[in-house]
Amino acid sequence: MNVLIIEDEIPAQQQLLRLLSKHFPDLKVAGILDSITSAESWLKINAPDIIFMDVELSDGTCFELFNRVEISSKVIITTAYEDYALPAFKTKCIDYLLKPIDDAAFTESVERCINFCRPIKNEQPLNEESRKKPFKQRFTINIGNNIIIVESSSIAYFYSENKATYLVTNDRRQYLMDLSLDAVEEQLDPAVFFKLSRGCIASLQAISGISKHFNSRLKVTLVPDMIDPILVSRARAPLLMEWLER
Repeated sequence: MNVLIIEDEIPAQQQLLRLLSKHFPDLKVAGILDSITSAESWLKINAPDIIFMDVELSDGTCFELFNRVEISSKVIITTAYEDYALPAFKTKCIDYLLKPIDDAAFTESVERCINFCRPIKNEQPLNEESRKKPFKQRFTINIGNNIIIVESSSIAYFYSENKATYLVTNDRRQYLMDLSLDAVEEQLDPAVFFKLSRGCIASLQAISGISKHFNSRLKVTLVPDMIDPILVSRARAPLLMEWLER
């Protein structure tokens, strides 16, 4: 896979090269450009898989480039400013990384781009038996000799604590589950539920408030309330905002 870097600051160029070499040595850097004009000319004859794009370049902001040339690559915005997040996601950028770029946020963003770029296998038509199972409409909870049925529409959120997974309903009932949080996530409708953190998956109706937090993270308040607010990482914050606007 090929990578293009559009960045007019040499230290920032070097940091991206270092991060790529360290975490993704198989990716090939096809070019390093420092202006909208040079990027426009380059992209008219080349199509990289991933583009790292600084916002403020020597001859304007990078968003002008989207008006000059069609960009089908997966774009990761890299900038020292938080103010450009909204236009970044309006141009369908995959992620928005603040400088200095954190290693963990960088690897998560690139891995997401790589997954998007991978071809979908087995695209043959599926018969009824082989169609993907629908999302879970209800969960069953074992309590002693009793089996409790919980409709997915009545679930506020799931959370994990001390290697145990709990289901919390809109009316504040809480149940211990036999599944891991990852296993639960695979069965949920992504249009209704979002994984806020490694330890919490919440429904849209359970989110009562969102505010900015230190280091470009977001603080999410849930209803029913938890002891501590959920902190959404800098890497997942843009995904949450995109999900909320669907």
